[in-house]
Amino acid sequence: MSVEREAAAAEGLAVRRRTVELAVGASAFALGLVVMWDTHRLGAGWEGGSPESGYFPFRLGAIIAIAAAVIFLRALLARESEPAIFVTWARLRLVLAVLIPMLAYIGVIHLLGIYAASALFIGAFMRFGGGYGWVKSAIVGAATGAVLFWLFEVQFLVPLPKGPLEALFGY
Repeated sequence: MSVEREAAAAEGLAVRRRTVELAVGASAFALGLVVMWDTHRLGAGWEGGSPESGYFPFRLGAIIAIAAAVIFLRALLARESEPAIFVTWARLRLVLAVLIPMLAYIGVIHLLGIYAASALFIGAFMRFGGGYGWVKSAIVGAATGAVLFWLFEVQFLVPLPKGPLEALFGY
């Protein structure tokens, strides 16, 4: 038994590399098809001596789809004497501990605006991820949101997604 498999057995279940390659290949293939379909409706040909607006993106979508199909087929047809471990569940939990809150943050931006969502995100990460106290986490989160607001809205005049809190201040 390889060292990699022994470590995986000691840490519990693991995700195999082949499984990840199949999932990535299928996802990238779908993305390539979506790009091809969407750019085809814009015009992916050559008209009047010049390319239409979807000409190059269509070809990029085709390259992505072909490369993804090769990845998928190689993973599907591969014969493994010992399954290669991509990640153990213990390590995957660490990644998910960042990924899941990040996805929630993206969803909350649409409800509260980017500044309030950023303040909550940073404060929550400090409290639950870093073990800081409630007061320090709240102060740093609120200060970060305020500094971001001042920087982008006041100094750079860049409008970012706003929510009800900014509406209270007339923005």
